[in-house]
Amino acid sequence: MQIQGETETLGELDYIVFDTETENTIHIELAGKFYLFDESLAGNTEAKWIGPNRKDTLEFKLNKLQKKQFPLLYASETIAKLKSLGIENISEIEQKLCLKASLYIPKNFQKYRLSQNYLDCVEGFWIYAKDFFSEEKSATYAIPNKKEWLLPFSEIKNWYSFSEAEEIIKKQLSEKISPLVYKKTQTGFEKFFVVWWQ
Repeated sequence: MQIQGETETLGELDYIVFDTETENTIHIELAGKFYLFDESLAGNTEAKWIGPNRKDTLEFKLNKLQKKQFPLLYASETIAKLKSLGIENISEIEQKLCLKASLYIPKNFQKYRLSQNYLDCVEGFWIYAKDFFSEEKSATYAIPNKKEWLLPFSEIKNWYSFSEAEEIIKKQLSEKISPLVYKKTQTGFEKFFVVWWQ
């Protein structure tokens, strides 16, 4: 639901739902993000989870939700919009976040150093560009575009030899894009990011 101000869009609410069991109205913000753990970054644990291309962090996303998305519910423009839909008691609306985080840790990272709520979301690892070039030459690789990052291995169509994948990855790295790579061997599959930053 887009919320319009006088001259610009103020933001949007992802979902306003009515729970028929509790008879409560709920505002739900839904987000899906990919983050890589970089222990060299300063700050708390949330500040160390950074986007593959270093544009945002988990801490930034959570702060934005807390300071911008959730307060948007109480803007006068939002209240008017909700009242036009028959939702009167704005102060009684419960707010929730559904954040599906796909997390990647450095290869050979000591997992015990992270809490279980983070470990439950780990889908693979990340490596520096120099480390990719010593990857298994007999494996096959896929480099899905960003819209395909959530696809399971079985849905990936284009698989490449190491030398073909190497060329694609080198090009993306030169453009400061950290590609997600799927690796297939005789013993299984792996997912990892190759990062352009050091």
